[in-house]
Amino acid sequence: MAHPLYKQEQELRNRILLRPIGLPDHGWEMDDHKAWHFVAVEGDRVVGCVILVPLQDGVAQLKQMAVETGNQSRGIGRLLVDALLAFARTRQLQEIICHARDTAIPFYIKNGFEIYDEPFVEVGVPHHHMRIFL
Repeated sequence: MAHPLYKQEQELRNRILLRPIGLPDHGWEMDDHKAWHFVAVEGDRVVGCVILVPLQDGVAQLKQMAVETGNQSRGIGRLLVDALLAFARTRQLQEIICHARDTAIPFYIKNGFEIYDEPFVEVGVPHHHMRIFL
């Protein structure tokens, strides 16, 4: 059974991540069943979210980070990343990777991630491979 906040998380991801680049709603939910979900809640509303997908051998991928447009630059993304990294350490994960849109690179660098490998295009948008070692 899905968590009561899951529907709001889905809607936030669709509105912030998918619709602006022309992807259909629910297009990135294939990992949801195996991912750990982190949400930022204000009152009874989800205002931010991110998922962590376990990959292999102590590595997991941060995916689908979204913060409500009116709440960006308020530190919500940083709180989500902090919670995700703290959780990853309790699971003895050694590395978290992500595919960062060009516009998000400064955010991830401020949060301790580094760029590695070559830039690439994913879903029609320029991205960079980024990672942090725990």
